[in-house]
Amino acid sequence: MKNLDSLDWIVIGVYFLVLIAVAVWVIMQKQKNTEDYFLAGRNIGWFVVGASIFASNIGSEHVVGLAGAGAGDKMPMLIYELHAWLVLMLGWVFLPFYARSGVFTMPEFLEKRFNAKARWILSVFSLVAYILTKVSVTIYAGGVVVSSLLGINFWVGALSTVVLTGIYTVLGGMRAVVYTETLQTIVLVLGAGTLTFLGLQAVGGWTELKSTVGAEYFNMWRPASDPDFPWPSLFFTSTIVGIWYWCTDQYIVQRVLTAKSIKEGRRGTIWGGFLKLMPVFLFLIPGVVALALKQRGEIHWDSPDQAFPVLMSNLLPSGMRGLVAAGLLAALMSSLASVFNSCSTLFTVDIYKKLKPETPEKDLLRIGRIATFIVVVLGIFWIPIMANISGVLYEYLQKVQSYISPPIAAVFLLGIFYKRINSRGALATLIVGFAIGALRMVLELAKDSLAEGSIFHQLGSMNFLTFGAYFFFICVIIAIVASLTAPEASAEKLEGLTFSTLTPEQKNANKNSYNWIDIISSLVVLAIVIYVMVSFSG
Repeated sequence: MKNLDSLDWIVIGVYFLVLIAVAVWVIMQKQKNTEDYFLAGRNIGWFVVGASIFASNIGSEHVVGLAGAGAGDKMPMLIYELHAWLVLMLGWVFLPFYARSGVFTMPEFLEKRFNAKARWILSVFSLVAYILTKVSVTIYAGGVVVSSLLGINFWVGALSTVVLTGIYTVLGGMRAVVYTETLQTIVLVLGAGTLTFLGLQAVGGWTELKSTVGAEYFNMWRPASDPDFPWPSLFFTSTIVGIWYWCTDQYIVQRVLTAKSIKEGRRGTIWGGFLKLMPVFLFLIPGVVALALKQRGEIHWDSPDQAFPVLMSNLLPSGMRGLVAAGLLAALMSSLASVFNSCSTLFTVDIYKKLKPETPEKDLLRIGRIATFIVVVLGIFWIPIMANISGVLYEYLQKVQSYISPPIAAVFLLGIFYKRINSRGALATLIVGFAIGALRMVLELAKDSLAEGSIFHQLGSMNFLTFGAYFFFICVIIAIVASLTAPEASAEKLEGLTFSTLTPEQKNANKNSYNWIDIISSLVVLAIVIYVMVSFSG
């Protein structure tokens, strides 16, 4: 790898100066209350909402891991990047219910739909899961990227990015997060887009790329008998994970709740859907290009996860390397800022405010900042443990999410589409579901010490995608059966919270919140998703 030169460092320096200027401008505008701090006063336009959704999703582990999937014959992982249609589902299906209920968080919505216990369970589980997965993985992967990219010590790279991101997140709240993420999206798309263009030029174009690695390499659909990525399980489980992540997870939904109206929020998800299609071309294709150039002996790397930084350092001219390096730093910082703010919101609104409902807004703002700071510190302490995890981070995250998402996706989907589901069904699904997911993780880690052929060994060694599909169906059955053992919730409690209990006024308001432009734009996103799925079928 070539080291960054003076012009590269100047570009990185300019990026940070602009980032600091944006953060300072936002921090100067004092937050008056918790709605200002956690949801940017619910006054954000569609362009910023969509850019924030995209930037929150793309982290350093995502950039490096997706390029690694392209370089390491894991093309089926591409399906997680085609979830643009699920981003649309957030805007068209879920957002109107969230916005009408006036909630700050997803656990708060569960309380309105079911009861306070459901809110507590999801709040505590989400916080623990964020710190153990999102915060720690993002910090660890970011430290690896920063240290290899800038040629500095791992801990210096990890801690400096965490501290800088933590400062503007603590002081500026959600408004600082969404505006800096808009800047970071622009830098990331420009930088990675240039690398894709130059990479395809270097390899001799798309046709030459396919002939070098082989046309069959691009097939993301493996046979149903494939031990790693059977296509029916891949499609179904990735969809369940996608519904959880894009439509019910605080980390993403909080961005849409900042919108000034349902119309702006929905348009933000359509714009976010367009942007979500870009990682295929910005990160996955450069990974395949790096593989092709390695096969031709033009570049060398030891691990597929090194494909992106090696390609960048070898192909990009001085200055552009700095821009892409800034883009990778942007990806790291935007993901960190998002998860810091989401954790802070969950703790302050769903836990502290529930325990002390009389707390003044001014004190809640202070608690929110303290909570953000504590999450930052916990994430740093978790880095040494994360450093011992081997394997591809991107695949590791998809596995963990396959065990977390089924109970939550089942409760939200049934909660909105089926009014007969009640609090008993929701609680049973969440409690039993989280226990099953935890059991699967333990058995997977201990499968080598279990008696081969035993039920526990089979459960621990079953393909994670197949397990996720069965797991979701079990969660749906638990929710329905448990709900039927208790009375149905009253019509007054459910009004506006399920499709069948919408009032004529609510239905009319929803119709007035979109026009033909929104419909056509959404159909274009769907058409691109289908086109890519067909194109990558061998």
